[in-house]
Amino acid sequence: MQSIGIVGVGSYLPEAIISNAEIGHGAGVTDEWIVRKTGIRERRRAAPHEATSDLAVEAAQRALDSAGLTADQLAYVVVATSTPDHPQPATAALVQHRIGARRAAAFDVNAVCSGFVYALKAVEKLLSGATGGEPRHGLVIGADIYSRILDYSDRRTAALFGDGAGAAVLGPVAPGLGLRQVSLISRGDAHQLIRVVAGGSRRPSSPETVMEGGHYFRMDGRGVRDFVQRTLPVEIEALLRRAAVPADAVQHFVPHQANGIMLAELWPELGLHRAALHLTLERYANTGAASVPITLAEMDRAGAAAPGDLVVLAAFGGGMSLGMALLNWSMGARENSSATGGSSVVPHLLTVGDHRSPLAP
Repeated sequence: MQSIGIVGVGSYLPEAIISNAEIGHGAGVTDEWIVRKTGIRERRRAAPHEATSDLAVEAAQRALDSAGLTADQLAYVVVATSTPDHPQPATAALVQHRIGARRAAAFDVNAVCSGFVYALKAVEKLLSGATGGEPRHGLVIGADIYSRILDYSDRRTAALFGDGAGAAVLGPVAPGLGLRQVSLISRGDAHQLIRVVAGGSRRPSSPETVMEGGHYFRMDGRGVRDFVQRTLPVEIEALLRRAAVPADAVQHFVPHQANGIMLAELWPELGLHRAALHLTLERYANTGAASVPITLAEMDRAGAAAPGDLVVLAAFGGGMSLGMALLNWSMGARENSSATGGSSVVPHLLTVGDHRSPLAP
């Protein structure tokens, strides 16, 4: 079967930069408290006229430019999001239309913050089975606007999230490159840890659900932390074992950008002693399904990974879901691209190795 890998990446962050001081005022906490608890210093917020599809379109076009492809060469457009434009149609259909991907099938994936890795696996399998003259490229986008569903008086969640979109183009790559192993896991028995209880068929929207705050994002932070610390090290070890790759061979680790302090505590337990840990949360916070592809785009723009480098992606989110992927990087290093857009500020990429705190200067 043809090897499938990432051949283009791009991201989009909205213009508005929201400081900890602005967030903390409504939640009754300080900038120092937010940094100490999360490692986050600022985040981006979508403009009132921007919806999830708008962010996704921008990231998609940057990824296509990075890959040197046009939208009519795509077989699939998949958007991973838990904040879609509408309950229906799929946000991916809107993106497909706006970028001109006339030959592509379009659908959404909702595995919350793990959605990008779930979508990556789906598109990789679809492309690897392509025959004849079928298009051989797919576009996977992670995009979320959590600012629309946050309760800004809730200090447990208000500071954690930002808005953004990241995208990757998948396509044929040389032997020895591309996706090697993907592991998707769901633990539905823990679904109550992350939730938005109203707005679906269980509790349709009503004046009562609005008054109760049922449309806000809620999270049991301690429960999520315990879940991740209990499951992620075990599952990453299993992923590498199935791929027959020793942990010391991994050169880059790109996690979901959930919380910098949690990642600092988790990092020594993963066994990736020679890997660089890539973080973007200090500037962008947790961008949901967008956090992994945004970080990949930053990593690529910085020229941090060379073709063939072993990269582990690890995401976790509501459901509870986990998505992990092992790949040999299939893009060449590049300097200064327009992959992010939406800001004149130089994006921040913090990369460390060994056991130092991921928040160390």
